[in-house]
Amino acid sequence: MRKIRSGIYGLNPLLDGGVNENSTTVVIGRSGAGKTTLATQFIRRGLQEGQEGVFVSLDENKEQIIREAVEMGWSDILEYLDDELLVFIDASGREFSNFIRKELPAFVADWKGSNARIAIDPLTPVLWSTKDLYEQRDLIGYMFKQTRKVGTVLCTLEEHGQADLAGPETVIPMYLADCVIHLKFNSDGADPSRLLKIVKCRNSRHSQGAHAYEIVRGLGIVLEDVDGRKPTTSKAPSQLRQMLLTRSMPKNVRDHLEKSLDGLTDEDFRSLKPERVLEMILQEYQGV
Repeated sequence: MRKIRSGIYGLNPLLDGGVNENSTTVVIGRSGAGKTTLATQFIRRGLQEGQEGVFVSLDENKEQIIREAVEMGWSDILEYLDDELLVFIDASGREFSNFIRKELPAFVADWKGSNARIAIDPLTPVLWSTKDLYEQRDLIGYMFKQTRKVGTVLCTLEEHGQADLAGPETVIPMYLADCVIHLKFNSDGADPSRLLKIVKCRNSRHSQGAHAYEIVRGLGIVLEDVDGRKPTTSKAPSQLRQMLLTRSMPKNVRDHLEKSLDGLTDEDFRSLKPERVLEMILQEYQGV
């Protein structure tokens, strides 16, 4: 399988090099786990490579998603919109069966073979639109099959069960997807914890473990060091900037990363070590 860079710092090595091209990935997690952040990172990484991006919103409107991206420090999304490299399809509030059966094929006919990245956020309203499990499977399966004709697909799915992936809404998308990523978010207590686990990835080796991650403004989701040690350095953003100056990389990549660090403090990095963050950044852009 041909691999494409995910845009999630530290994830590619866990997927044996990246996301399988023309596959469907489902990202499952509770509210606050970072699902939309991950979907936006995935789309944005493709835009950096010159791929077109399609963001299909089934819940929040286009303006809200753009506002959240800008607040994350990704204001370049506005430039991609102006250049028509990024397209939003706002399906929130629609009758989803009609949207999937009648409107989606017209979109696929226009975009087929474009090798775009497609984010669908979230799948949950489609499942809630009918209680019939056969119809749910039919709708989701049809949506996956059609959108893969356009390019590589990443969908988010809300998790409502208390136990790991115990909610009935997860069963059908997990079965139909090529890759399933679980964002485990525990918001209890003063220090929320987040763990990423790859549940399955067809036609590819993948990590079997659970990996802690942080959500950092400007960078998005960043996996922590696998040994779990606390940082041994201070002044993390300024040290990371200095490290960038010593490493060879394309100017546009360096400019993008320096801009991402603007306004960050040591608190944003928490248990992330600057040298580990730099290593993951270089892995993401190696060979670009």
